[in-house]
Amino acid sequence: MQQLHPGVTAPDEDRIALFRMLGPVFFYFFVAGIATVMLGPLLPALIQHWQIQDSQAGTLFTADFLGQLCGAWIAARNLRGSLLYGSALSALGCATLSSLSFGNAHIALFCIGVGLGTGLTAGNIIAGTTLPSARARLLAILNVAWGLGAIACPLLLRIAGAGDIRRFFFVLAILFVIASLFSTAIKISSSSSDSAETSQSTSSSQLKQRMPLPLLPLMTFAAAMFLYVGVENSLGGWLPTYAVRTHPSLQASFIAIYFWVAELVGRLLVAALMFLLGEPALYRLCLVLLIIIETLLCVLVHISAGGILTLTILGGFTLAPVFPLLVSFMLARTGNHKRLGPLFASASVGGAVLPWITGVCSTQFHNLRAGLVVPAAGAVLLLILSGVITAKPITSRG
Repeated sequence: MQQLHPGVTAPDEDRIALFRMLGPVFFYFFVAGIATVMLGPLLPALIQHWQIQDSQAGTLFTADFLGQLCGAWIAARNLRGSLLYGSALSALGCATLSSLSFGNAHIALFCIGVGLGTGLTAGNIIAGTTLPSARARLLAILNVAWGLGAIACPLLLRIAGAGDIRRFFFVLAILFVIASLFSTAIKISSSSSDSAETSQSTSSSQLKQRMPLPLLPLMTFAAAMFLYVGVENSLGGWLPTYAVRTHPSLQASFIAIYFWVAELVGRLLVAALMFLLGEPALYRLCLVLLIIIETLLCVLVHISAGGILTLTILGGFTLAPVFPLLVSFMLARTGNHKRLGPLFASASVGGAVLPWITGVCSTQFHNLRAGLVVPAAGAVLLLILSGVITAKPITSRG
């Protein structure tokens, strides 16, 4: 735990309180990582099972992330309740999803999304405001937990067996129930700083009252959250299908594993990369590299299986630092505020819209490479907005 307290010698009871605060959040993010990315490795089988087109398959992402939009909108008002009840609702959706038709599956995915929206938003706020001096590191570790879940998703799917999807959803439902029970250990009755350093109690209370942002940065952060989650889910959701169609010898589950392992490794290296480059420079560099990688995916007509694997890995690696840095930049300006929900909700809108538009473009142009132009354009817009995102707060202290 020492790395979470740079320069601070907290008493043992404070460390225990911090673990009780963040331990359930880390476990929830692991489970949420499985649920968030499950449509990616499942998509080729679902398209074949229901005999649907790419534009129709894109609506599955839309239902899920519209649910996340609704959940994120209300999450910041009750952080522990958001984790507890969000996990329970996601468990219910997973338990019923496997037995539904294509049309009714949207309802279950919406319920799963509502649960994910409340839990993920609450978890980011808890980790980003519990210990302000280690905000970026805590958020990076939190997203590592999410990345482990994303990696575990295709592995769990293979263990369950391609012909036994019900077992996969049953295990996922059980994990959400456990996450709901663990969340009861979180104590947020007092200010979040009570479980951290007492020397920072004043600054923590000031963080809570920093909203609202001026209109320009507020809208910029909302747009950036929209774009990032849209880009990540477009790539994570459609790259497995793109790989299988380009080279049938490749397997969708393995492509998903490569993508999320690369993202996990990138987030494990965030702390070291921030030390070498600084947060703003790292943020911009990752976006530039991501744009190059996505451009290659769109323009290379005859690409080898090795080339697809390489670009998949590089795409996940360059995406990795962007979200924790984005949330860190945002919370440095807003603090823990009850109206943060709409900002996180904008991310869910991106997850609902961009993967769907990717599928629509793929069907319209009869080529999934054309659809991948959508996340590439999103990365370009993220780079354009980076000047406002990485700007320092006007009032740095009290």
